[in-house]
Amino acid sequence: MARPREFDETAAVESAMHAFWERGYEATSTQDLCEATGLGRSSVYNTFTSKRALFQRSLAHYTNTQLGKRQALLDGPGTAAERLAAVLYQAIDDDLEDRRRGCLVVNTLAELGVPDDEVGAALRNDTDRNLAMFAECVREGLLDGSLRDGLDPAEVAEFLLGTTSGLRVMARRGTSRDSMRAVAKLALAAITR
Repeated sequence: MARPREFDETAAVESAMHAFWERGYEATSTQDLCEATGLGRSSVYNTFTSKRALFQRSLAHYTNTQLGKRQALLDGPGTAAERLAAVLYQAIDDDLEDRRRGCLVVNTLAELGVPDDEVGAALRNDTDRNLAMFAECVREGLLDGSLRDGLDPAEVAEFLLGTTSGLRVMARRGTSRDSMRAVAKLALAAITR
C-alpha cells in the first residue's frame, strides 16, 4: 500500500510557480524548486515527474488565476471603456506589487518562444482566451458607445493584449508608475470616444 502524500500539492505548485516567475524556466534549478516547495528531490520527481511537468502545472495555475482576475474586471460594472481601463491599470498595479516580476506568460514567451509541447499549448490557450475576452468587451463597447465606431474587435483585442504585455515588460525594466499609466492612457485614447 502506497503511503499518502504528506504535503499540499496545490501549495507546492504555487511555490514552484513563484520560483519560476522569479528566475525563469532555465535558471530555476531542481534545488531551487526543492527549497521553494519544501520538498525533497525525490518527492518533487515522484509527484511531478520532471521539472518541465512541474513548470507546466505552475504555468497553468498562473494563467488560470490571472485569467480569472482579468475576466472579473471585464465582467465588472461600468462601460466597456471603463472596464478596459481597469484591466490596464490593474496590470500596472499588479506588477508594482509583485516586485516587478512582469507576467509569467510574457516572461516565458520571451525565454522559450512557443514550444511544440504542453507548455506551448498552455501559452497559446492563454493568448486565445485573452483575445476572446478583450474582443467581447470591445464588442460591448461598440454597443454601449464608449468605444470609437468602426473598430474591429479582433484587431483591438490584439492591440490591448500587446499593450498589457508591454506594460508588464516596462515594469520589469523599472519604468515609473506615472510613465506606465501614461502609456495606458495613450492606448485608451486610441480606442475610446
